[in-house]
Amino acid sequence: MLKAVIFDVDGTLAETEEVHREAFNIVFKQAGVGWFWSPEQYRELLKVTGGKERIRHYAQTESMTDISDEDIASLHRLKTMRYAELLPHAATLRPGVERLIDECLSRSIRLAIATTTTEVNVDALDRAVGGALRLERFESVVGGITVPEKKPDPKVYQVALEKLGLNPDEAIAIEDAEAGVTAARGAGLRCLASPSFYTIEHDLSKATAVIESLADRGDGKPVTVDYLEMLAD
Repeated sequence: MLKAVIFDVDGTLAETEEVHREAFNIVFKQAGVGWFWSPEQYRELLKVTGGKERIRHYAQTESMTDISDEDIASLHRLKTMRYAELLPHAATLRPGVERLIDECLSRSIRLAIATTTTEVNVDALDRAVGGALRLERFESVVGGITVPEKKPDPKVYQVALEKLGLNPDEAIAIEDAEAGVTAARGAGLRCLASPSFYTIEHDLSKATAVIESLADRGDGKPVTVDYLEMLAD
């Protein structure tokens, strides 16, 4: 029986990755490191989960062996600040998200978040969309501060399930990226995948089902609690 829905955030609840990319580039320019990530580069870099991990990976590909963990942490901290500043001007929930959240709440389906991004960024997104995320109604928000292990490691989903007090067969994950799908499945969860702009080329074949969006699962019908329960059976 379906008791909870666990959402990813970036690319799943909202198309926020472009805001992240812009924030990174602003900080790179301010820091004078000479980097600029194009949309095409960022699509590839998103295969590395976690902002600090992404910076480290890129520095290594550019043979910048002298960049320290402190430098990386500083860049990422500044990027998080810029992201929060940019988000109110750019964030909208993906189609069908608000409707599905409202239906889950009306039918006593519990809600949680399991994300690689920080909990601060989740709060920023909810504020940016005027509270439409209903974040105060989510029973658990597990992010990169609580769980440093990044997807595709299943730890973030395992912790979310622990906080809910549920078994994997009592919940379903909603994701947009290959690493997220792998993490959810690794935690024993069924997973509904809806690719975003930056993950359209990802291999989502491990997902229980792949749809266009929560507003249109491919047949012109929205994702509903009944549909999620069918996937969870």
